[in-house]
Amino acid sequence: MWSSTPAFSAWPEALGLAAIGDPELVHRFADTVRREYLAVGFRVALHPQIDLASEPRWARQSGTFGSDARLTAELVRAYVRGLQGPALGPGSVSAMVKHFPGGGPQKDGEDPHFAHGKEQVYPGGMREHHLEPFKAAIAAGCAQMMPYYGQPVGTDWEEVGFGFNKGVVTGLLREELGFDGIVCTDWGLLNDATIFRQKHPARAWGLEHLSPAERAARALEAGCDQFGGEQCPEVVVELVRSGRVPQSRIDASVRRLLREKFTLGLFEDPYVDPDAAEETVGRADFTALGAAAQRRSLTVLTNPRGLLPLAARPKLYVRGVDAAVAAAYGEVVADPAAADLAVLRLRTPYEPRENLFESYFHSGSLAFPEPELGAILALLDRVPTLVCINLERAAVVPEIAERAAALVADYGAPTPRYSTWPSAGPSPRDACPSSSRVRWRRSRHPAPMCRTTLTTRSSPTATDWPCRPPPRGIRRGRSRWGT
Repeated sequence: MWSSTPAFSAWPEALGLAAIGDPELVHRFADTVRREYLAVGFRVALHPQIDLASEPRWARQSGTFGSDARLTAELVRAYVRGLQGPALGPGSVSAMVKHFPGGGPQKDGEDPHFAHGKEQVYPGGMREHHLEPFKAAIAAGCAQMMPYYGQPVGTDWEEVGFGFNKGVVTGLLREELGFDGIVCTDWGLLNDATIFRQKHPARAWGLEHLSPAERAARALEAGCDQFGGEQCPEVVVELVRSGRVPQSRIDASVRRLLREKFTLGLFEDPYVDPDAAEETVGRADFTALGAAAQRRSLTVLTNPRGLLPLAARPKLYVRGVDAAVAAAYGEVVADPAAADLAVLRLRTPYEPRENLFESYFHSGSLAFPEPELGAILALLDRVPTLVCINLERAAVVPEIAERAAALVADYGAPTPRYSTWPSAGPSPRDACPSSSRVRWRRSRHPAPMCRTTLTTRSSPTATDWPCRPPPRGIRRGRSRWGT
């Protein structure tokens, strides 16, 4: 949960929280979010994202708790309680859980923000598996739910996007699972949009041939209450005036929306105190909790020769790490040949996309291409190297794992967080409180979506170490692009 707004406290990404596997920590995180949001007047959180990351190439794993349905269910219960409290009320932030009924099983790992990624598949008949976290969220009392863009294929559901899918929204979510809260569509289902000065079609998958008005009617008939990212109320007004949608249907959604606003106390006390907001957001204890969680989430994947923890101030050659920060922990040198140790920080490999908006969705191959891989291995062969890989999805790095002096997974932490532990002096166990130690043992709750991290191309074996993403954290507040 790297905060895109520096004022807010910064925490590890969701998979970092999953690697720690501590529901109480997740509750404290969500409670911190609640306090910071309330201070500035945010009353709805477009999270948690509880899709199961069952497709390792999917770009949006960075906001999930991995592919373990049981662990995700356990953590989402704590998350909802942290945001909303024991019951929704004036001290709550409404949790909009996403993306029902599970956005993880995307065909070929492509994302349905884009037409070439619109199809959602369930290989092996695992549809019920993806529903388990949502059942837990509903049982915990989540106030809102967001269906995903995906268009299911090869199932008994209608092959239209979930926001238009009556069998999913009304039949499954409302009638079978008993959810009576607000259903808000994902962003941009009705109208085409310009994003970064490039045209993008409405994400009306399966209904591309319909007009915006007909798409709105289908979403309302499906059971949705609110359109995310749309600004065309006249379309809904005309649907009612023409008789296409009965007013009673609009009244049902308005009733849900107003009920929540009254429950949150927005009509009685809609204002915030700027002085209190300044004191609350990024408060020292919140920042300390987030920093401790970031350190605690760092996971040692390999340490074959006991390099870590370091016991002296080595000569350091660094790539991808701020040399000024590294200088606090050793003597920084410009030539690897003069170094006792190299420190290399990497991002998860991906295939670049030409479209500017899509370039933010890291998809495709999980392996580093040449000549990038060759340059990495050349450094590893030249000097003992500590590699920290910032994982936003799984990565196939067998050559790096074999040659690195140590390999560490990073789930969203700035260089100072990472640099506090491989330093001279006491070991991480002695230097950090128990809540922020580097985790040397195998995780009690590994994040299975990353089990391919150390897989070799010739062998199907996998590591049990949990792993996960970078400084692209969960969005707080409403996104201008959608969610």
